[in-house]
Amino acid sequence: MTTADPMETEISEATIERIVRGFYAKIRLDPDLSPIFERVVQDNWEPHLLKMMDFWSSVMLKTNRYHGRPMPKHIALTEVRPAHFDRWLALFRENAREVCTEDTANRFIERAELIAESFKLGMFGLPNPNEFPARPAPR
Repeated sequence: MTTADPMETEISEATIERIVRGFYAKIRLDPDLSPIFERVVQDNWEPHLLKMMDFWSSVMLKTNRYHGRPMPKHIALTEVRPAHFDRWLALFRENAREVCTEDTANRFIERAELIAESFKLGMFGLPNPNEFPARPAPR
């Protein structure tokens, strides 16, 4: 982050846009996550980013703009492994801390962690599928 960019001190639509765009810029450079996202999103990045802004606006600002059903789409991603969620969270945390003050970043991070655990539960049976899997976790 450059010194010309002020840290976001409150959650607004502008904050959400900076979080989403910065996070997915990191995703697109990540050697583990980029291939998954590129296969799914393909050349439709801007519509995907707008949808993710709607999602985070609904989560953080209670705007009710997002009406999708993300779980079935994620369950269909057979190449996704539990470790991908750890990497996803690491990039999300890094980005939130670059964009926001500590308190605001922590609010985003707390929600992202809950979302990741929910997806792991839905996709693999338990928050830690390698320890007590409901079905064998993919390796």
